[in-house]
Amino acid sequence: MKTLMAACAATVALSACGPKVDVAKGLKIDMVSTGWHDAGPVAGKNKLVPLASFTIRNVSDRSLPAVQLNAVFHRKGDSGEWGSAFVTAAGASAAGGEAQVTLTSQLGYTGTDASDEMLRNSEFVDATVDVFAKYGSTQWTRVAELPIDRQLRP
Repeated sequence: MKTLMAACAATVALSACGPKVDVAKGLKIDMVSTGWHDAGPVAGKNKLVPLASFTIRNVSDRSLPAVQLNAVFHRKGDSGEWGSAFVTAAGASAAGGEAQVTLTSQLGYTGTDASDEMLRNSEFVDATVDVFAKYGSTQWTRVAELPIDRQLRP
């Protein structure tokens, strides 16, 4: 048992001391699709929330344990955070691995109009999303800035 614990501790120590991978270069985002999801009725009104779907691929030659993604949604022209989403992209951690990811904001628009009519409303403000990634104890790094298309998505 002591031997097993020592082997585990050595593995953790060696992986923590290994060379760092630049997450911005080690991860690639492909097949991007963005839009607005009908989140259903809230207090008798229709609710639309922005979302971004994509494939994230580990293009580095190293395993990136615990790849985490954080999305920060913004209204166009506003630098403040409007909503966010967080996910662990487990399939993208191995070298050459990939994962399909969908990040959906918890905040959005509500109104009495039908969802497709809300998108055509003259007061509708488009949105963008900044996608940040990290693995292990590395710092968050922005890996994408995406406009949210003005279209309904399932």
